[in-house]
Amino acid sequence: MLQAEGLRHTFGRVVALDGVSFSLRPGQTLAVFGPNGAGKTTLLKVLAGLIRPQAGAAHVSGGRRAIGWIGHQSNLYGHLSVRENLDFWAALYGVPAARRGPRAAEVLGRLGMTDRAEQPVWSLSRGLVQRAAIAKALIHDPSVLLLDEPFTGLDFAAAAELRALLGELRGEGRVLVLATHNVDEGVELATDVAFQRRGRFVHCAPRGERDAAQIVEAYRRAVTDG
Repeated sequence: MLQAEGLRHTFGRVVALDGVSFSLRPGQTLAVFGPNGAGKTTLLKVLAGLIRPQAGAAHVSGGRRAIGWIGHQSNLYGHLSVRENLDFWAALYGVPAARRGPRAAEVLGRLGMTDRAEQPVWSLSRGLVQRAAIAKALIHDPSVLLLDEPFTGLDFAAAAELRALLGELRGEGRVLVLATHNVDEGVELATDVAFQRRGRFVHCAPRGERDAAQIVEAYRRAVTDG
């Protein structure tokens, strides 16, 4: 469903991706952990088709339409209502006009935002803005979700709600790629774990039976000694 083969990309002398390869099947979640500047966002943009790698290739079954993006920036229009934003993005993703209203109602209901549908995005709390951004990412029913630091700015309760929702989406057979510098935030969702350092995967393997503390310790060793 999602495959990366020998991805390499540089920005001048800065190596953002250095031979990154992996493959994921339905229901798998790859958590990519790395410090700021490790190349995590570049990886997601290559997977999304927003950046063409200088070497290697990425393939997503169904193409770009099969991808949903969730990040710490919502990419929503603040002066528009939540529903207007969803209608706009649904049109961009090619959702038929007759299907946009029912699909928006379905997604908003799932996220507990039906009563916020007509509210302008600028007036929402950070947690509700993130919910609206998730609704935007789901409006076209993607099979692959790319998540760039999705927990940034969320309080404990909002972060817990997001983890629960992402767990449900994984359980539906979607592929998730979660990039974050905070190991504690993403490890609970991971079926597979990668440590990225200076553009390179210094570790990429199934999580197995390791608990969060073991993964945190392995990550610290990898990014220090890798």
